[in-house]
Amino acid sequence: MLVQPSAYGTDNRAMLDALAAGRKRLRGVAVVPFDVDAATVEQLHAQGVRGVRCNIVDLASGAGRLPREELLALAHRVKPFGWHVELLMHVDEFPELDRQFANFPVEVSFGHLGYLAAAKGTQGAGFRALLRLARDGKAWVKLTGPYRLTTQETPYPEVEQLAHALVDAAPGRLLWGSDWPHVMVKSAMPNDGELLDLLARWIPDEEVRRRVLVDNPAALYDF
Repeated sequence: MLVQPSAYGTDNRAMLDALAAGRKRLRGVAVVPFDVDAATVEQLHAQGVRGVRCNIVDLASGAGRLPREELLALAHRVKPFGWHVELLMHVDEFPELDRQFANFPVEVSFGHLGYLAAAKGTQGAGFRALLRLARDGKAWVKLTGPYRLTTQETPYPEVEQLAHALVDAAPGRLLWGSDWPHVMVKSAMPNDGELLDLLARWIPDEEVRRRVLVDNPAALYDF
């Protein structure tokens, strides 16, 4: 599964080249303008794209502000293709997250375990709202980039509380990813094998790990 990084903006050419080289085994999540036209979405779909990524963190509108009307317009544009909207946002800045996305027209996923500082813990309103969304089957959460959430080094013990809370709440709505090539690192450059090994700490149950690694992404990404 390939996800367009923010640094490339809406220039998806590198990702699309990779999809073309491995069409039968790869899917992609693209970055497009909020006002993308249906013809472009149709073309991207034919190339293997199954979702669109929206970086809320870096929007000029500021922290804690959600471009709801733009997101809704985008969601309605991609809905006929069965796409989802992937959100990069700090969930602790959105205490009413579950209300804001309760009736969203397409599936949504959230990156980096909600992308909040792990030291803030699991009791904040925004993270609790994320747990409710996932538990109610209205959101997916990616177990990615733990090194983004702490200054600790592997195995990032501060992050375990977030991971365990998500696994307890909604094992059927979680996904794993390496977050390679690691463009946002606050401590030592992570080893991808060690990142995958973290799942054994976070999810001791082998069957639940299979859901996170195989069944859940197969459902969301149309494999």
